[in-house]
Amino acid sequence: MKTKAAIARELGKPFEIVEAELDGPNRGEVLVKWKVAGLCHSDLHMRTGDLPGRLPIVVGHEGAGVVEAVGEGVTHVQPGDHVVGSFIPACGHCPACARGMSNLCDGGLNGTFGVMEDGRYPFKLENGDTAGAMCTLGTFSQYTVANKNSVVKIQDWIPFEVAALVGCGVTTGWGSAVYSADVKAGDTVVVFGIGGIGINAVQGAKHAGARFIIAIDTDESKRDKAMEFGATHFYTDAEEAKAELPGLTWGLMAEKAIITIGVADAKVTADATDMVGKRGTVVLTSMGGLDNQSINLTGLFVSQYEKSIKGSLFGSANAFYDIPNLLRLWDEKQVKLDELVTHRFTLDQVNEGYEMMEKGGDGMVRGIIVHED
Repeated sequence: MKTKAAIARELGKPFEIVEAELDGPNRGEVLVKWKVAGLCHSDLHMRTGDLPGRLPIVVGHEGAGVVEAVGEGVTHVQPGDHVVGSFIPACGHCPACARGMSNLCDGGLNGTFGVMEDGRYPFKLENGDTAGAMCTLGTFSQYTVANKNSVVKIQDWIPFEVAALVGCGVTTGWGSAVYSADVKAGDTVVVFGIGGIGINAVQGAKHAGARFIIAIDTDESKRDKAMEFGATHFYTDAEEAKAELPGLTWGLMAEKAIITIGVADAKVTADATDMVGKRGTVVLTSMGGLDNQSINLTGLFVSQYEKSIKGSLFGSANAFYDIPNLLRLWDEKQVKLDELVTHRFTLDQVNEGYEMMEKGGDGMVRGIIVHED
């Protein structure tokens, strides 16, 4: 079938809007018509080279839509079901899943190559090239075939704009605070970067009972949103926040710091480590480019104060539990999701959306693509 899609064809070049031929669904696959997709920095990393992968690739890894057809062996969804795409699959039987670490499912290793389980790339471009789908989702296409382990059924009354964001950004940010950082009642938490992930780390920390939540972002236009979602303090300069933290915490510093900026560097990691106190935890949720030094610390202060630095993928969450759970919390008005969306775009405007995201200054927290019916 024919589908309109946005692809990353070359490093350093804008996304291209193309018409592609889509193959499938084959065994273990689900044909999905995406209704809404989320703009996330990770898609941008495909064209900057910060994420190694195979080009061309149909980008987009956050989305909600409707099942059109299912391949052999798919039983948990059927045509007509409303679904969210989880950017990390959960197969349930690989060593990571078997140990309760479904966010590290072996199936996720293929995310930036987009090859299906049977070894094929499901999109064929006009010049004969084949293309995979990012995270086997490719939500910047009107239609895609997704791995069954990446498709989570949801209630059909939940708005697609709300549901689309819990497949990556919301769950990653929320989980970075609630699971990875293990924020406790009374903790002081510092969040670096108030984009789509950081804003949800803020509300995750609030939900967990943090006393002070310090949001740091160079974009002043994000202040109001940060405070709306639970931040108690907002700074555009990490040095200013660092100077005021001892007085705020009676000299104890923060218990937790969560780094969610687009690409982490050694400076932000050092700032976060400085801002946590004894046995404090720094959670590194941000990407780090292969040629980028993300950690450069004086080991003495890490060891003598027993500080910890840990990575976080998908917020250490479980897609088939946490996606429905977050939507349930939203329904109970314990989590803000509608308020996350600040900008809407068509698929043809995808590059405009990312330009706005990179430039800052427009108060953009989450942008979405609304697909044409």
